[in-house]
Amino acid sequence: MKYLPLVWRNLLRRKFRTVFTVGCIFISFVLYGFLMIVNAAFTQGVDFAGADRLWLFHKVSIIQMIPASYLNDISATPGVTLATHCTWFGGSYQGKPSQFATFATDVETYLKLYPEFKVPEEQLAALRADRQGAIVGRDTAKKYGWKIGDRVPLGADIWMPKDGGQAWYFNIVGFYDGDKNADKTQFLFRHDYFDENRRAGKGTVSWYVVKIADPSTSAAIAAKLDDHFANSEYETKTQPEKAVIADFAKQTGNIGAMITAVLAVVFFVTLLVVANTMAQSVRERTSELAVLKTLGFSGPTVLMLVLAESLVIAVIAGWAALALMYVLVGRGSFNIAMLPVFVFSNRAIVLGAIMAVGLGLLAGALPATAAMRLKIVDALRRN
Repeated sequence: MKYLPLVWRNLLRRKFRTVFTVGCIFISFVLYGFLMIVNAAFTQGVDFAGADRLWLFHKVSIIQMIPASYLNDISATPGVTLATHCTWFGGSYQGKPSQFATFATDVETYLKLYPEFKVPEEQLAALRADRQGAIVGRDTAKKYGWKIGDRVPLGADIWMPKDGGQAWYFNIVGFYDGDKNADKTQFLFRHDYFDENRRAGKGTVSWYVVKIADPSTSAAIAAKLDDHFANSEYETKTQPEKAVIADFAKQTGNIGAMITAVLAVVFFVTLLVVANTMAQSVRERTSELAVLKTLGFSGPTVLMLVLAESLVIAVIAGWAALALMYVLVGRGSFNIAMLPVFVFSNRAIVLGAIMAVGLGLLAGALPATAAMRLKIVDALRRN
């Protein structure tokens, strides 16, 4: 600690260069934070998919409809403890495609299948009493400023109402909540109201969510379900929920690999910039370093002084960027339509903090080693 004033003075001797170096590192870690948040938005569903839940859908594609009557056979299958169907609604809000998941389902059963979603009992009672009622995730409600009692129109992009209109109207009767990492963006409404009022497709659903008693039997139960419907007009495919959601995420490409590649390039360039800054700083102070050694500073001490300069720059800039991204995400500032589920995880923050320290050490390693090996006579003769 006693050398910190010396380190600080050395950093301020070229203020313009120091500010630009700090800015470069800061921007790099802002980009890191944003990319990690985007990665979490794409993979969050995979991370939190239940091991005891299966999805059953049409064998050809999940966009092909299957009969709602399959529910009885699915529920009667040994090993199945609970099941319900979901129908993808799509729709648009305020003239734009809704970027939140909108499902017609048996909402109460759906919430039992996803116990991480919490809804007050009085709001569920209001849903039972209102056929046009909807339960909405807290994040989506916050995003659009919806309150309980609001009447919300959703444009009919896929399912046209039989009355000939262009919009469906829903009454917000409740919000579901969950922990910080839960998906709180879904829009859930009653399937009976939907099925009675759509122009086409009555009696069909998009997929089933099936809860099983023992996750280790998921493969056997999936095979049994598919065998049961094998000779029907609507053959099925049953997979673990995690596998289905992972397939959805892969439709946009390998997000994890793309983010890793971008970050590798960004940090390599940043490493070169910071290393060049430190090398130039050491070259400018060759005689001063020689004087320090003359005054009794050992080689390892000089090494630590130069490394400390590099560390201070990297840590201040990197940690400040991580703190800024954490605050912005916590306040919902990045809650945009395309990716509504934003989480800057503790794991990503800790990894970023470690990377900032590593960046400082790597960037300062060669200049610090050169300063440590500097010979007093050679340095003074050179100057």
